[in-house]
Amino acid sequence: MSTPGIKAALRAGLRSPLLPVWLVPALLPFGRSAELGVFLALVGAILLLVREPQALRHHPGAKLFLWLFAAYAGAALISAVDAVAPGKSWGTLAGILRFAPLGVYTCFAMRRPGKVRALYIATAAVVAIWVLDAWVQAFTGIGLAGHSNAERLSGIFGSDNLKLGPALSACAPFLLWSVRERWGRWALVGAYLATLGPVLLSGSRASWICYGLVGLAFLWREAGSFKRFVAACAAAGVVVVAAGLLAWQVSPRFRERIAHTLPALNGTSQGLDTALTGRLDIWKTSLRLYEGNPVNGVGVRGFRVAYPTYAAPGDHFLTIEKCGEGEGACHAHQVVLEVATETGTIGLLAWLAATVFAVRTWWRAGAEARRRAFPPTVALFVIFFPLNTHMAFYSAWWGLLAAWLFAVWCAALFADLPDAEPRHGG
Repeated sequence: MSTPGIKAALRAGLRSPLLPVWLVPALLPFGRSAELGVFLALVGAILLLVREPQALRHHPGAKLFLWLFAAYAGAALISAVDAVAPGKSWGTLAGILRFAPLGVYTCFAMRRPGKVRALYIATAAVVAIWVLDAWVQAFTGIGLAGHSNAERLSGIFGSDNLKLGPALSACAPFLLWSVRERWGRWALVGAYLATLGPVLLSGSRASWICYGLVGLAFLWREAGSFKRFVAACAAAGVVVVAAGLLAWQVSPRFRERIAHTLPALNGTSQGLDTALTGRLDIWKTSLRLYEGNPVNGVGVRGFRVAYPTYAAPGDHFLTIEKCGEGEGACHAHQVVLEVATETGTIGLLAWLAATVFAVRTWWRAGAEARRRAFPPTVALFVIFFPLNTHMAFYSAWWGLLAAWLFAVWCAALFADLPDAEPRHGG
């Protein structure tokens, strides 16, 4: 299967109908601006359904997305019934309804493999800009968003918005896939290393784990056999250690994050909690919170309101202005605990059912569909990887990115219409 040229793919990616879908990652660094893509997708979905009222019945990707969305939104709905912060929970539920038309529109906009490739490459161009800007900021202290954060490399997201690491690690599969398709294996290695620097310097240790998992996924794809995969992992490990040592030498920010992590090696719970920036206490409190609200939780985004009731005496999250009001930890910092505490056992079962359904559908879609959906599959795997810390999936920003990735994944799995014949002289 031939890969379209970069210029042609970008032209396709920047014109309708892909523009609304592409605008979501393109505008992610700029706060609420990413909602422009969501709004345009809403308009497009309405026009589609007015023109073709039965369209949803004939698109398995759109139906898959709506089933997954039903689990996500249904858990939120049930949790809001007796939420500890009703206004916050019902407001969050109202806000996430915008993801449904985004997913439907994306699936119809990407019904051809050529459209899938175009979106991947257009998204890769966005991520490449993030990486380039981050390197400029790392060397000069100033990037497109101005001066870097004093403690971590903040890149295009701005010094008061430390999301460079999570965004890069989540969206890097699109850049790596596009580079591999266009320029081959060694270019893939170069792109991975070029992105590794900003991820390390971002100081987000959860992002380090995510990006490591991205590397393992691409190594497995390239190796083709378990023996070669093990050998490739050994070689990659040496390269990553070398990159880490270099970052240690040149970046005080990176040294500080490593020094903050080292107490975990002393074998004490205090050292582990210090290394985890208090997350061990958050997780213990989360378990108590779930035990106290096992059926439908405390309500989505009600975690910090309920936190003081279940926190141990002297919990430092009750005495610092961590969330702006000093109420307690903002969220559980772990996806399973977030779902358990905020949506209860009902929510856990809904998410588990959605996971099983998604994996089953992915496997049954066939080898070609799985290859086509490889970048968003990797992205979703790494951001939901349970042995890590996580941002809040019911929050506005991270929830939007996760919903966008699911929409692109569902669309890619079922992009089964043949590409249109190229126009002569075009």
